[in-house]
Amino acid sequence: MLSPIGIYRLSHFLWEKRIPFLPRILSYLNFVLFKLHLPAQTRLGKHVIFSHGGMASVINGRCVVGDNCVIGTCVTIGGSKNGVPKIGNNVYIATGAKVIGGIVVGDNVVIGANAVVVNDVAPNTCVAGVPAKVIKENIEINDYIQVR
Repeated sequence: MLSPIGIYRLSHFLWEKRIPFLPRILSYLNFVLFKLHLPAQTRLGKHVIFSHGGMASVINGRCVVGDNCVIGTCVTIGGSKNGVPKIGNNVYIATGAKVIGGIVVGDNVVIGANAVVVNDVAPNTCVAGVPAKVIKENIEINDYIQVR
């Protein structure tokens, strides 16, 4: 069965092997089937999950996403003139959240729905709001996502 991650993994593999044109076609297929903009250049870690196929999500081609992350629908992980985000391991990004700019999101972080993250986020925290502020510190990530 086709999945957005499966299509991405194939396009990323082909992109790393410097095979022209096919990675772009596969990325476009991801967009057509799932409305997910996920370029082949993006570096995703192991066991990354897109909720509902990543519907209407946009991921910058230069960003890095760690292992065991869950990314909701309508999420934007985008760059700015200051760079692109680096997302740590075991991060939950809820529906509608925006992570923008050259920031670092630590490990074991929860980003609330519709939050706009424009500053670094320390590990083991929960952030929410516009702009995102720390809501809770020293969280147990297993309460939010299943870590593999």
